[in-house]
Amino acid sequence: EMEWKKLAGCQNVTGTRCDFSSAITEYDMEYYVRLRAETREDKSPWSSYFEMIPSEMAEIGPPEIELQSTNGVIKIKLSPPEANQAQKMWIDDLSFKYNVIIWENSSNAELRKQSIFPTDTIRDLAPETTYCLKVQAYRPLEKEGLFSPVHCIKTTRKVKDLLCPTNVRVSALNMKFHLHWKSQYKESVRYTVQYLLAFIKNIPGDQSKKWLSVPGCENITNTKCNFTSIIPPSPGLYYLRVQAMSEYNRSCLSYEVKIDPLITNEIGPPDVKVDISDVLLHIQISPPGGSENEALRDYGLSYRVLYWKNSSNNEEEAKMKVVKQRIATVSDLTPATFYCVKAQAFSETYNKSSPFSKEECIRTPRGRSYKMLPLIILATFLGALIAILVVAVLIIFVLYQAYNKIKYVFFPSCHPPSNIEDVGGQLFSSPYLLTEEPTENFCVIESIITEETKQTDFGEGQHSKPCSRDSGNYSYDDDDISGSKASEGKEIV
Repeated sequence: EMEWKKLAGCQNVTGTRCDFSSAITEYDMEYYVRLRAETREDKSPWSSYFEMIPSEMAEIGPPEIELQSTNGVIKIKLSPPEANQAQKMWIDDLSFKYNVIIWENSSNAELRKQSIFPTDTIRDLAPETTYCLKVQAYRPLEKEGLFSPVHCIKTTRKVKDLLCPTNVRVSALNMKFHLHWKSQYKESVRYTVQYLLAFIKNIPGDQSKKWLSVPGCENITNTKCNFTSIIPPSPGLYYLRVQAMSEYNRSCLSYEVKIDPLITNEIGPPDVKVDISDVLLHIQISPPGGSENEALRDYGLSYRVLYWKNSSNNEEEAKMKVVKQRIATVSDLTPATFYCVKAQAFSETYNKSSPFSKEECIRTPRGRSYKMLPLIILATFLGALIAILVVAVLIIFVLYQAYNKIKYVFFPSCHPPSNIEDVGGQLFSSPYLLTEEPTENFCVIESIITEETKQTDFGEGQHSKPCSRDSGNYSYDDDDISGSKASEGKEIV
C-alpha cells in the first residue's frame, strides 16, 4: 500500500552499500528502505523494509583541527562537524562541546583527557616534546561523536618574559571581587585587566577582539583590580586576564583565569547582637557584609547559632539552633547567669560556610525562676480576661442607664388626665419641655344642703357657682370662704 520510490545512485549497484543522502530531506521524519537482488535472468522478492529516523540513528562526525605550537603551549582551533556541508543535520553549532585526549608520543605515554573550547590553548606541556591528540565532538545529554584522526605536534621552548604578569588569582569575600597578580619587570609598566563572558568561548572563530576592559582597571600601575562592577545581580561565568604594557609599547598577556562568582566567593562571618527580657534571650543576626548586602541572596543563607553558659563553676557544652530568619530566641534561662552567643552563616546549595562571628555575652537578671514562665503567662491571661469582663459590665450598665433617661424624657410612660390634656385645645407631650407656666382650668361645684336653703335655692334654680380661672392655684371668693366657715354640714361635690 506504500508508494515506493527509487533511490538515485542506488540502482544496479554491484557492491553492498550505497549513499542515498540526497534522498533525505527531513532529518526528523520516518523513512522506510527496502532492497532486492537482481541478475540478468531473475529478480528476488523485496526484503522486509527497514525503518529509520535519520537524526536518531546518525552519528556525530569528528571536528576539523588546526594546531599551532608557540612558547611551550599548543594552540588549537576546531571547526564543528558539518562545517563545510551545505545541508546540516545539526544547525546549532553552539550546541557542540569538545573533549580532547592528548599524550606524549612515546611507548609508555599517559593519556590526559580534558574539555576544550573551539579556540583554546593546551598548557602544562613539556618543552620540545612531541604530543599527539584527537578530539571528539558531542551534544550534552544526547550523544557522543566520533574521534578525529590523530594529530601530532612538537612543542617549542618556553621563553620567560619578565613583562608578563604571573600568579594571576582571584579573591572574593561577600561578593566583592579582586584580581591579584605579580610582576617581575623592573621598569615602568602599566596594566589593563580584561574580561570575557564564558559563553563567547563556545562560538567558533577568533575571540581575541571580544575581550573587554574592566572599568577602573585600565592603564593602572598597581597589581590589584576590583572588578565587582562587572558582576551582575545574576552572576555567570567569566574569564579574566591581564595585559602588561611597557614604556616602549611592548605588551604581554597573562594566563586566563576562569571564575564562577558563586563558587569562587567566600562568605564572611555575620554580626550578632543580643538582648534579654525577663524570660527570653533575643538574638539578632546581620548577614555577612552588612544588612545592605543583597548580593548574597542567591546563596539562600541559613544560620547556626551556638549559645552556652559562660560560668567558671558550671561549664556546659554549647547548644545549637539552626534558623533561616535573622532573629532567634532562647528560653529556659537561669537567673543571674552570663550567656554567650555566636553565629555562622551557611549555604546548603553551594556547600559553603562562613567563620563564626565574635562572641557576644549578656547576663540574665536576678529574680524568680524562669521555669515559672507558663504560670506567669496564665496569670497574665486570666487577669486580662477579668479586666475585660469588668469593663464590659460597666459599659453595659452606663448604656442601660442612659437609655432609661432618654426614654423617660422623650417617650414618657405616664400621661396627664384627659380632662387636663384637652383643656385649651393644647396637648402636653412632656411636662419637662414646657417653656411657660401652664394655666389650669378647673371648676368647683358646691352644694350646701340646709333646712333653710332647700326651698329657696332649689326654687331659684341656683345649683352652683360659676367656674373660675386661675394661674396654677386654687382660689375662692371671699363670700364663699365666709359662708363655708359659718355653715355646718357643708358638702363639697
